[in-house]
Formats: sequence, C-alpha cells, structure tokens
Amino acid sequence: MIRFDTRNKKPKLYDLLPLTAVVVALILLFGRDVPANQRLICWVLGAYYAAVILRLAVAFRGQLQYNPYSYNTILYSGFALFLLSVLITHSVLSFRMLRYPEVYTRNELPHLVLGSAKNYILLSSPFLLLFSAALCVSNISLIRHEGKRLVNVLGILLSLLLVAGFVFIYAFDYAVSGSERQVMIHDLITNICAAVYLYFECMLIGAIIADVIAACYEPEPDKDFLIILGCGIRKDGTPTPLLRGRIDRALAFAQKQRQQTGKDLTFVTSGGQGPNEVIPESACIKRYLIEQGVPEERIIEEDRSGDTAENMRFSKEKIQAIDPEGKVAFVTTNYHVFRGGLCARRVKLRAVGMGSKTKWYFWPNASVREFVGLLTEHRLKQGLVFGGLILFYVLLTLLAYR
Repeated sequence: MIRFDTRNKKPKLYDLLPLTAVVVALILLFGRDVPANQRLICWVLGAYYAAVILRLAVAFRGQLQYNPYSYNTILYSGFALFLLSVLITHSVLSFRMLRYPEVYTRNELPHLVLGSAKNYILLSSPFLLLFSAALCVSNISLIRHEGKRLVNVLGILLSLLLVAGFVFIYAFDYAVSGSERQVMIHDLITNICAAVYLYFECMLIGAIIADVIAACYEPEPDKDFLIILGCGIRKDGTPTPLLRGRIDRALAFAQKQRQQTGKDLTFVTSGGQGPNEVIPESACIKRYLIEQGVPEERIIEEDRSGDTAENMRFSKEKIQAIDPEGKVAFVTTNYHVFRGGLCARRVKLRAVGMGSKTKWYFWPNASVREFVGLLTEHRLKQGLVFGGLILFYVLLTLLAYR
C-alpha cells in the first residue's frame, strides 16, 4: 500500500524533455517515406508513448508519497489514460502501415495525433454514458431528499454537457464538404473542440481517481492532533447526521490508535458560527465529544473559521502554539477529503485526511462541486492549457495538410 507523506522531494518530469528531443530528432533524421524507415518510426513512437505512460505512473505514485492533495495528482492520472489511448491508436495504425506500406504512409502520423482526442472520447464513451446516467439518478434522489436547489442539479447539468459535447463533436465531424482549405479548417475546429472536451474529461477522471484514493486512505496511527472540520448544525445546536459522521469517524480513529500504539491524541474542533446557527460548530463538536467520554483537556476549540481554508489556517495556529512538530490528521466527509488536503497544504499544514461516509446519492453531486471548484481555482493553468492546445493543433494541422 502506498503511504502518504513519506517523500520529501517533489517528483519532476524534466527528463521527458531530452527524451522528446531525441524522438523528434530520430523522426526528422529517418523521415524518408521508405518501408524500413516507416518501421523504425513506428517502433520509436510506440516506445516513446509507453515510456511516457510509465513515467507518468511513476510520477503519480511519487506525488502521492510527496503530497497527495495536489493538482499534479489529477494531471498525471488523467493524461496517463489519454496517452494510453494514443498508444492503442498508434499500435493499430502501425500494424496497418507495416502490413500495407503502399496505402498507409508516414503522412498518416500527423493525422493520427490530430485524431487521437476523438479516438479517446470514442473509447471512453461507455464510461461517459454510464457516468452521466449515474449522475442523473443520484441527482434525482438528492432532489427528492434535499429539495430543489441549484447546487443539487449540478450533476444533471454536467451529465447533459457531457452527452451534448459528445454528440456535437461526432455530428459536426461528419458534416463536411468543400475545398481542401475548408476541410482543413473544419478538421481544425473539430479537433480543437475534441481536445478541449478531452481535457475536461481527463481532469474529471483524474479528479475521481484522486478523490477516491484520498477518501479511502487510512492514516498511520501516530497522530498528535486530529482536526474535525465543521459543517452545518441543527437549530437546537446538535450535530447534523453529516457532522456526526465526521465526529464518529474521528472517535473511531482515536480509539484505534490508542489500541494499537497506546498513544492518545488531541482533538481540534474547527468551525465558526454561521448566521442561522445558535452556537459555533466547534462548540457543537466539542459538546458531542464530551458526551462520548472524551476529556475536555484533550479538546482544542477553534471557532473563528467560516470555510475550509480558514479551518486549516486557524487550526494550524492553535496546534503550533502547543507543539509545532506534532503530527496532524483531519476528518471530513469522504468527498471533501481531497479539497480539504489542498487547503491544508496551502497554509503549509502537513496534515493527512480521512473521510467519513455519506449517503450514496450525496457523493456524486458533491464531487462535481469539488471538481468545478478545483478548476476555477486554477484558472491561469486552464488558460495556459487551452492556449497550448490551440497552438499545437494549428501547427499540427498545417503540417498534416501541407
């Protein structure tokens, strides 16, 4: 099992740059359209894709060991899946090129790369359709239990966008006629749309992978402090089922640690008082802990925070005032662990999260909210990616149709 926070050095992918340069040089050097060179280029590109996939997998594992709550975790897993599709497509085309060299030439390679996004979308369409259907079902159940609110239909909206985008790309792709220039422009638009769609699909799959790993992880039983992140409480000041699940998860971990190591930990109850709450969430959590037999001296109350980022920042101040070297974990609902870890790392709090269970219909819609929030927080990166995609496809299209 991979353990979090066991590596002090961040994984880098700089070694892919010289490898890419060597591959490009070989393609340029042996670019003549002869059977022997075709075979060489096919083998080189296949080996290159496989090496990059392996490197991304190693980087993904290293990222989990260094900092599992990172945007890189999503990037590495999502694009490893994308390159796997490129490798499959390349392998099929290479087989055809080697068997029928007079039909399939090296001029097909740029078209292969251009069409890889559409191929990936087609291969992943069963997942997309099942995922979209599951989102709709869970959202309908959520609306029935929680009421009609905009945040409760995000999953339905996302599922409609996924299906509509898939239909548009393939319907638009087959509606083309005219001169070579018109066909080239049409293909450019289609491939850019497919690439943008694919980018979000990769991020969605990567986010699901990161969320599941973070939610299922069990921290080492050696913690000094355990932060319990607050959420809404009832009108009478008692915890809601969602909050009670977090507290019970914290109590179960503390008991397990005491049984295995004999070490007690200190609970940090974190959460301020909302406009419709009679007491701070931290006070509600503290009262519940005391009712369950936790001594008051083992509870630290943080009652100023209004969101997850403040939960982590103000809890860190409380912890460091007592023991700056103490080992820290935090508890939240399963779908929120990854985002909670992101907030902790932003305030330089090295804390490992654990998730409490929630109702099945609540997790998918909440995960969509977390995914949208993650993307909006990295708007600059999204802009750079989109700009790079457009530039790449423009240059490659000009090369393919030259």
